[in-house]
Amino acid sequence: MTTARWRRWLAIAAIGATLTACGSPSEPQPAPAAPPTSTPPAPVSTTTTAAPVDGPLPHSRPVKLEVPSIGVSTGPIIDLGLADDGALEVPGDAVTTGWFTGSPSPGETGPAVLAAHVDYNHVPGTFNRLKDTKPGDQAIVHRADGTTAVFTVYRVERYPKSQFPTDDVYGDTAGPELRMITCGGAFDRSTRNYADNVVAYARLSQAYRG
Repeated sequence: MTTARWRRWLAIAAIGATLTACGSPSEPQPAPAAPPTSTPPAPVSTTTTAAPVDGPLPHSRPVKLEVPSIGVSTGPIIDLGLADDGALEVPGDAVTTGWFTGSPSPGETGPAVLAAHVDYNHVPGTFNRLKDTKPGDQAIVHRADGTTAVFTVYRVERYPKSQFPTDDVYGDTAGPELRMITCGGAFDRSTRNYADNVVAYARLSQAYRG
């Protein structure tokens, strides 16, 4: 078992609690209006200053995420580790996205994991519309080493938290992949948490520098 895989498995027992915590502590808010269906996602294109890079890529932490189809363009991405109780940490506000450092960095072989809230304290979260992503959508990760890794979504699923498919999400993959995770489904007003998790699965489709 690789070091990265072992570190991911350390979080398995706590994944349910971790993803429960990605819900809102307040009343959920309606999702922002979707962009007109006639407007296609902005394509990613390399320019004369961008040099293609063969993957898999070396280790380099993510610094920004863009998902044009759902209007996501993040600020700096924070590191998420394990809390004292063994649970995966989650961002502390609605607009911050976190990278689980127990997973590969985006572009390395294996499933890089990015997590963000669906909403938080009456504010729609970064992944408020993650459930609306579709196969073919792009997730663009800018990395600290100056490379950009472009992932193409191939699957979007919603799971009851009691049936979270840990190995599908965190298990080893043949090539570089990305997992974007948030909460979804019904909102339980008594616990102020969501019943389900939404996971978007994507594969590396291109990488470039510049």
